[in-house]
Amino acid sequence: MRRAGLVVADALDAVRAALKPGATTADLDAIAERVIRAAGATPSFLGYFDYPATLCVSVNDEVVHGIPGGRVLEPGDVVSVDCGAIVDGWHGDSAFSAVLEPADPADVALVDATEAAMWAGIAALHGASRTSAVGEAIDDLVGDRFGILEEYVGHGIGSAMHQPPDVPNYRSRERGARVEPGLVVAVEPMLTRGAGVTHELADGWTVKTDDGSRAAHWEHTVAVMPDGRLWVLTAQDGGAAGLARWPAAAAAVDGV
Repeated sequence: MRRAGLVVADALDAVRAALKPGATTADLDAIAERVIRAAGATPSFLGYFDYPATLCVSVNDEVVHGIPGGRVLEPGDVVSVDCGAIVDGWHGDSAFSAVLEPADPADVALVDATEAAMWAGIAALHGASRTSAVGEAIDDLVGDRFGILEEYVGHGIGSAMHQPPDVPNYRSRERGARVEPGLVVAVEPMLTRGAGVTHELADGWTVKTDDGSRAAHWEHTVAVMPDGRLWVLTAQDGGAAGLARWPAAAAAVDGV
């Protein structure tokens, strides 16, 4: 899974480098597919329930599952990119959001808060007894500043892209699954500048906010190691930088 995670990280790095006004969402998709296939891996999303692309690229009020195509990115757009890859039957899954310049400070605050919420959720797995700790940490960090999507949650991942357990991004009465060595989950908060209520478009995939507010999405695949520390499989550094505020949580592992 680390190998798959590094392929995803490389693909998203290549997409970041190409992310600029004038690019189309299909351009980004083609870049990611080239990187994934050059590594001998397979895109996780392509063909998944007939999904037609390698990436999900969601722009502005699109939260998740935006289908790449001819849309031209414009200055000030909020762009969320989700990517998955398979190596020898094992999956990696990660996402990031960015604001194209010139950026609205409110959009930057949204993107930064979503990323911070993801890292807080990941860190909460360290020493937790149940996966509900993830949602509690995210909810506490976000507060009432942004809307948290409740219809879409994190998930287990391994020999399939989506596996039990579900990992909500909000405080819940459900305690969730036990956090034990070997658990691998995708932690992926999705926040909006509005109410966090969404609808699915007629294409059967793209999810947009009801109130037209802009949205952001961050995700990493993270493993609980035998000593209880965490290895972020889709981060090039294994999560060291993102977990710097929680140094006891970061696994001491190499970059393989």
